[in-house]
Amino acid sequence: MPSAVEVIYMVLIAGELTIGIWGNGFIVLVNCTGWLQRRDSSVIDIILVSLAISRICVLCVVSAEGFVLLLSPHAYAQNETINTLDAFWTLSNHSSVWFTACLSIFYLLKIANISHPVFLWLKLNVTRVVLGLFLASFLTSIIISVFLKEGSWGHVEVNHEENITWEFRVSKAPSAFKLIILNLGALVPFALCLISFVLLLFSLFRHAKQMQLYATGSRDCSTEAHMRAIKAVTIFLLFFIMYYAVFLVVTSSFLIPQGRLVLMFGGIVTVIFPSSHSFILIMGNSKLREAFLKVLRCVKGFHKRRKPLVPQRILNTGRKKSTKDCLPSPRGLHSFA
Repeated sequence: MPSAVEVIYMVLIAGELTIGIWGNGFIVLVNCTGWLQRRDSSVIDIILVSLAISRICVLCVVSAEGFVLLLSPHAYAQNETINTLDAFWTLSNHSSVWFTACLSIFYLLKIANISHPVFLWLKLNVTRVVLGLFLASFLTSIIISVFLKEGSWGHVEVNHEENITWEFRVSKAPSAFKLIILNLGALVPFALCLISFVLLLFSLFRHAKQMQLYATGSRDCSTEAHMRAIKAVTIFLLFFIMYYAVFLVVTSSFLIPQGRLVLMFGGIVTVIFPSSHSFILIMGNSKLREAFLKVLRCVKGFHKRRKPLVPQRILNTGRKKSTKDCLPSPRGLHSFA
């Protein structure tokens, strides 16, 4: 019988999983519908769809790991189960982080105005540059996950059924060390996002100085685009720092006496990033934002149409028809005469 803490954990994980799948699934649905209508796709659509799919995979893996930990701790303590979950998590997590880096670089090359020759060449070849980075990052994620699944890192087994906690800690130690080493590669896309953020700030300040020279106080389209891109990259950087801070705590939880509670808390916090960031992407993209607001208007209109029908339906069902109600009144008989 699960404890109260475990029930709360499963409810929170299930709720975050539902919200995350809904938000990321909405991104996939809108962009795929546009592809079918236009018979064409842009670079930004490919990145957003791939990012949303990788986020859905991250949510499913983290949620599955949490449920297996609570419902079947003996299976979770097995080396094969840990390696399989870690491999899928590494693939989806690395893909998600790299796709976000591709999105940040796309914003940088499309919006920023920097006169350096290298930047101008990258800006002219933005499609090839971003798609090349996209494919290279996805292949890198696959290679790392396969290496994680097939690599021999050693495993220590303790055959004491009465001491499942010690067995879990000993079996988890090599896997945790392995995850920490391999996920240091996520610092590369983080550095790319940080560089994009700094260059966007530099481009914004330079653009603002030029606007002051022309004595125009109002914001133009370029300034608004800079601000939206900087907000998107800033939010990702903050989420990324929180996400990997919790990740380091979770992977070292086998050294903590209350490691089970740490894993549960880390799972709840970890799922916040892929769940909530999807709605930030929706509100930051004009096409997705318009489709999302249209859905909200449809839902609001549907509830408005149904709301006045509820009291009338309750009134009709609660009222019992009598024989007197079914017969016409005398005044009605005189009117037919």
